[in-house]
Amino acid sequence: MTTYVDTSALLKRYVAEADSAVADEILAGAGTLVTARHTVVEVRRNLARLLGGEDLARARATFVADLAAISIVELDADTCAAAASIAEASGVRTLDALHLAAAQRVAESGMRFLTFDARQAQAARVLGLEVVPD
Repeated sequence: MTTYVDTSALLKRYVAEADSAVADEILAGAGTLVTARHTVVEVRRNLARLLGGEDLARARATFVADLAAISIVELDADTCAAAASIAEASGVRTLDALHLAAAQRVAESGMRFLTFDARQAQAARVLGLEVVPD
């Protein structure tokens, strides 16, 4: 099974937040993980905003190690054009539209879209993606 993981879900692996245990459980059984290139920027920015010192260093090192096992969707011209259309139609934020377009680009039967962002989850459902958690 393939699971597209957005930043709101992946960040829960490195920072204790509401639903971190739910995210960990889903990620543990996710099979192949996929995310878009901009997730690297989003996660690192949020780690630096939320953590400091040894906690930040440890979280960043874990994230870098995790990236080796995550397939990255590059944000090429076609993906960005699709994201613009998604943003116009749904009103989702720019970075969320990029996640949705990247997920659509690699969507396959049975692929799940993991997010804890309610607005993004709704837009993903409208696009026909299976969203977890429910």
